[in-house]
Amino acid sequence: MRGRSGTRRAVAAAVAVSLAAVTGCAAEVEPPPPPLARIAGAPPLLDPTAVYLEQRIAGMSLEQKVAALIMVHVPGTDPARIRGVIDAHGLAGVILMGDNVGGPAAQVGQLTAALSSEAGLPVLTAIDQEGGVVRRLREDEFPAARTIRGAPPAVAEQAFVDRSTLVSSAGVLINFGIVADVTPDSSSFIRSRTLGETPEAAAERVAAAVRGEQGRVLSTLKHFPGHGASPDDSHVSIPRSDLDLAQWRATHAVPFQAGIAAGAPLVMMGHLQFDRISAMPASLSPEWVAILRDELGFEGVIVTDDLLMLQRSGIDAYRDPYSNAVRALQAGNDLLLYVLPGDPATVGIDLDALIATLAAAVADGRIAEEQVDASLARVLALRRAASGQSGPFVDCGPKCWGASPRG
Repeated sequence: MRGRSGTRRAVAAAVAVSLAAVTGCAAEVEPPPPPLARIAGAPPLLDPTAVYLEQRIAGMSLEQKVAALIMVHVPGTDPARIRGVIDAHGLAGVILMGDNVGGPAAQVGQLTAALSSEAGLPVLTAIDQEGGVVRRLREDEFPAARTIRGAPPAVAEQAFVDRSTLVSSAGVLINFGIVADVTPDSSSFIRSRTLGETPEAAAERVAAAVRGEQGRVLSTLKHFPGHGASPDDSHVSIPRSDLDLAQWRATHAVPFQAGIAAGAPLVMMGHLQFDRISAMPASLSPEWVAILRDELGFEGVIVTDDLLMLQRSGIDAYRDPYSNAVRALQAGNDLLLYVLPGDPATVGIDLDALIATLAAAVADGRIAEEQVDASLARVLALRRAASGQSGPFVDCGPKCWGASPRG
């Protein structure tokens, strides 16, 4: 189990990254005031968000910690139903799919406004709004990949200014919308959604898209480490590539590096397997998380692509959703994504069992609690910064973290 100094380091790092990411986003968070002049002999000044997060994390059970690293889809447009699932389990947030969008963005905004039970720690809401073939908000008629690929980067930037403004008007905090994949293969599954013909061209437009979204929503780069390395569809298979690390660095890494340098606060891990780099899909691979963190210098939130996609690959090793969840958290992902159907049991998921399985893996040492705390600090810091509030943690009981007891 980690010590308080370890928790403080994780919290401090998460606060620094997340405040930078969320400042001026959809919630229009004001930047923190400059630090007061130091007085000789005075104790160090404490960041109120860091104090809040450290106190909150210290008071959470293992079940509450791992639950707060899960994002799900709950079908339908009934906010009470969606909020009921979030509150019952203490989940991090929800992804809105087409069945959650019952009308224009303003109507979706009424739904999202009713999802958070605690003003100081809003639920993370996310949406896939790439434009073009992948869009949930149908009002989005802004330039998408097909146009952006052949246009100057300024077109990409303005398109994502307009797109993120629409997403923000729907009360959504995160856009899973910037495709950093690149491929010259016209038959590739991902080809129609890429933003450039070459790694360098894609990089320019990915960075422009991130700049366009800044101040409106939280940008997400996907699908790391690069879906364009294989023509196959990760919704129904595990796409594989024989590229080595040097070849990857020269090609598929380039747009992700540009997006990270531009300030994207989230990266989505894809279910892609580079056989010469890792024996696992990236979403389950400690090697790829280490490359993203240590080589590309990414300090933000790592979210998996929908983990149910692994089951649909038909590969025996990935048929058990609970085993996949443990491996995803072991690998170092911060946020586990599940696009659940109306009855999660039809895909082998029970949220209580999922949370219990992850908590047990932390308790028996298969997943380091220090690693969980670091992920939790990053995710909670995003949520806290989006609230625009500061000040001490006040325990609001089961309505915040679900019914699981503290332990």
